[in-house]
Amino acid sequence: MIRVENVTQHYSVRPVLTDISLTIPQGSRTAVIGPNGMGKTTFLSVLAGVLEPQRGHVEIDGIRRRSSVDKELALRKKAFFLPDRCYLPKMRTGREFLLGVGRLYDIEELRLFDHAQRLFSLFNLTELADSPISNYSAGQQKKISLASPLIIEAEILLLDEPFSGGLDPAGILALRRVLTRLAEENGCTIVFTAPVPELVAENADRLIVIRDGQIAVNDSIADLLTKTGTGRSVEQMLNEQIFPESEQNVADYFAGGVA
Repeated sequence: MIRVENVTQHYSVRPVLTDISLTIPQGSRTAVIGPNGMGKTTFLSVLAGVLEPQRGHVEIDGIRRRSSVDKELALRKKAFFLPDRCYLPKMRTGREFLLGVGRLYDIEELRLFDHAQRLFSLFNLTELADSPISNYSAGQQKKISLASPLIIEAEILLLDEPFSGGLDPAGILALRRVLTRLAEENGCTIVFTAPVPELVAENADRLIVIRDGQIAVNDSIADLLTKTGTGRSVEQMLNEQIFPESEQNVADYFAGGVA
């Protein structure tokens, strides 16, 4: 379980997160959404221990993040954070990159070799496995970056916009199915940010909405749909209950006429 206790995070200009408290249960797939600039990436970075909040703290399985060097190193092996734009060694091959990540996390060699090959097949990268990453397209670079948290078999995956960045439909489908099975069969806890509501329904069972530095919603998607009545899709529920201004903004736009 991930527990967030009274977290406030700012960048010396204005609060980005203000007095946030919540829990994320083990084995859940939690989508974090909200308007641009409202703290989604900051929230994920605090969960990952990349940022230390000015107030409050984060606990993973009862261990407080950044409480000591040894405890933080142990947590970073348990919880893998993948930024939206992660560093890739462009002059290394995809295979060298994945093997390097696996060795950093002490994955046994033969298991590592096999898993890397399966990841290349999963993301249709087999022909590029031994080519420099500089030769990869933007979408292929996204795929090799997504393979890095999977190869270490972490218990917790913290993924910043994993379904964006040029990922093609085959990649989206593969990632969706892998994350679902990791959560349902292995008890892996997955927290990811998403830019649009359409990505939530098929990829998550819980939802966190951040607005104005606060948690506007933190609930299971099933319970949210029950509260808003029958016959609603997840997208409709989000638009009507959480982002009602979107429809009004569209109406206001067309009210002025279209050039």
